[in-house]
Amino acid sequence: MAAQAQSVTSLGISPEDDRRSRIIKYSVAQGIRVVCIVLAVVGGGNWLTWVAGFGAAILPYIAVVVANATSGGGTSKTAPKAEAPTISISADAFKSATTK
Repeated sequence: MAAQAQSVTSLGISPEDDRRSRIIKYSVAQGIRVVCIVLAVVGGGNWLTWVAGFGAAILPYIAVVVANATSGGGTSKTAPKAEAPTISISADAFKSATTK
């Protein structure tokens, strides 16, 4: 029984591309957070200060969730699991070590 070969086209994106994409998403969110912090400091105590302060407080959580979220487009293709070949040896193939 021969196992079906794994297709290279069924593989996901490379770890380097995935990492780069997550870093970009996280960096953009943290850049927005810096803007929120600046607006909170120079906002003058009005509603903008409170909204920007709230945004600066929750953006780290949102940034991590967005950066680590998968691209759940509904058509997620997962690569088939690789199967190790199995070897079966019958008992007749073994010789007794005690026989001379």
